[in-house]
Amino acid sequence: MTNLFSPLLLRSVELRNRIAVSPMCQYSSKEGFANEWHLVHLGARAVGGASLVFTEATAVEKDGRISPQDLGLWTDNHVAGQRCITTFLKNQGASPGIQLAHAGRKASTFRPWDDRQGVIFPNETAGWQPKGPTATPFEKGDPTPMPLGSEDIGAVITAFQSAAGRALDAGYEVIEIHSAHGYLLHSFLSPLTNNRKDNYGGNFENRTKLLREVISAVREIWPDTLPLFVRLSSTDWHPDGWDIEDTLHLARKLTELGVDLIDCSSGGIAPGISIPVEPGYQVCFAERVRKEANIASGAVGLITDPNQANEILVKGKADLVLLGREFLRDPYWPHKAANSLGTDLDHKLRPPQYRRS
Repeated sequence: MTNLFSPLLLRSVELRNRIAVSPMCQYSSKEGFANEWHLVHLGARAVGGASLVFTEATAVEKDGRISPQDLGLWTDNHVAGQRCITTFLKNQGASPGIQLAHAGRKASTFRPWDDRQGVIFPNETAGWQPKGPTATPFEKGDPTPMPLGSEDIGAVITAFQSAAGRALDAGYEVIEIHSAHGYLLHSFLSPLTNNRKDNYGGNFENRTKLLREVISAVREIWPDTLPLFVRLSSTDWHPDGWDIEDTLHLARKLTELGVDLIDCSSGGIAPGISIPVEPGYQVCFAERVRKEANIASGAVGLITDPNQANEILVKGKADLVLLGREFLRDPYWPHKAANSLGTDLDHKLRPPQYRRS
């Protein structure tokens, strides 16, 4: 058996292999509701053999969406549509995962394919004021975010906790808290974006306080039997920013709060930062987190080849590989990977309707 197709036990959830679908925005929702597109898109990856299928970044507040077309879980009305998806994923042998997120100062944007000069929105933003640790916009010309006060911070923590309860009701088995790519929780972590003077800014303990409080609040709702992930930008790729040493320090603390796996991404905190993108360029962060922070890690970022993915696991650099764009190109990547690696598990991955292929 290849390492890529060995099972992974996280609390009571056993993943059938080490291949996960990374959260990817689809910009196809209306008022946060899941629809046929989300069912077919996510369902196809479960049919394709992935062990863990994550939704896109799902907003815990209406104003926490990246775009008006993002999924949401800020009301109980969103649960039914999500439950249809989780039921199908489980029936195909995949564990359903949800990434809970707040876009922070990067909220209220257009979809990538919308014309900013079009008539979809009446102004140059998507229609609401974003929120952040300070009043500094992401880049010049973006709307100025509203700095979060103490009551606002409390409301964000409650929003994450409430969304976790809805995720449980919807049938999800894994929650990932999004604290990467310059969105709200990451913007509190990074010294590049957080120069607050209160107890949520300044030193490491203060800058990590909001994320730690969100995790504690979610763990109050999320059962001990189910795993909790956190996605971190392992480095800002900037000499004055958040770095891998900060990530290791934080990861050790998150273990104590009930986090089971660190999904190791990077970047996104500010525009214009050079990132040395190449195949597997973030795997080194997953390896260090796994070995030095003594917590399971996920590797993500330009992982496209089955041998590459398997080698990451064989060499102990991560416990899980998360594929994004490669799953957009080929929802049946695990089937082909099984054939390529010579595993005899392919017939178990493939649903009976497709086995004649």
